[in-house]
Amino acid sequence: MCEPKKTLLFFLFSIFILIQPSSSALDSFVFGGCTQLKFTQGSPYESNLNSILTSLVNSAMFSNYNNFTIQGLSTNSQDTIYSLYQCRGDLSNGDCARCVARAVSQLGTVCLDSIGAALQLEGCFVKYDNRSFLGVEDNTEVLKKCGPLIVYDSNELTRRDEVLAYLAASDGTYKPYRVGASGDVSGVAQCVGDLSESECQECVSEAIGRLKTECGTAPWGEVYLAKCYALYSEGGSHSNGGQDTNNNDDEIEKTLAILVGLIAAVALLVVFISFFRKVCGKGKGDK
Repeated sequence: MCEPKKTLLFFLFSIFILIQPSSSALDSFVFGGCTQLKFTQGSPYESNLNSILTSLVNSAMFSNYNNFTIQGLSTNSQDTIYSLYQCRGDLSNGDCARCVARAVSQLGTVCLDSIGAALQLEGCFVKYDNRSFLGVEDNTEVLKKCGPLIVYDSNELTRRDEVLAYLAASDGTYKPYRVGASGDVSGVAQCVGDLSESECQECVSEAIGRLKTECGTAPWGEVYLAKCYALYSEGGSHSNGGQDTNNNDDEIEKTLAILVGLIAAVALLVVFISFFRKVCGKGKGDK
């Protein structure tokens, strides 16, 4: 049976999300990964994937983290899909939903027809696969970026270490999102919400240890592990790779973001029409 009202509502919401002006920092691409295995278009897996990605976007309007599982028809079915999204801890529900919607729309391009995929934007993380990864520890290094190695002022280095020590410390409470600052040095760390308190602590400590070792005296650095990340920057030196921006640049970026959103909306419309015709066509054929 075709459900045009429900599908149309999600489509209209997606259009609204995609054309909203947003901070380019939140939408900046960090990394993406795809499995080599592909699913067949029109298969039950594609149907389940469309459904679970819809659930991620809808949930992001109310929470900064959630996970969903769709079971296949049998216990060992290859059509089972596990998924989650994680927004940065300081984002509003609106910004979280916009970020997740953009991540989902980019997944269709970056990982076309992939059985499993993960995409990290500055503001959010989305992942799905047919193999369960929920609640599984994974400290694999996915991405490392460091600023230029310079002769670092000893006071700045001390403040950097103080910030990282604060982020790595545990006071006995579960804090998946952590921020710290000392002078003009600031830092952020966050775990994916499916980790336990101890697993989160271990992951963040690992990421921070690698930051200090691998980025040395760089004025900024980032380390992304599979289930957490940690980063620091000195005096905003990490903005656009260490280059300052002005108001005109911000306006240009906002305009481009709107244009990209409109283009994405048109592309989504084409996909929607094709999918809608396919579903309705099948419904008519079954009668």
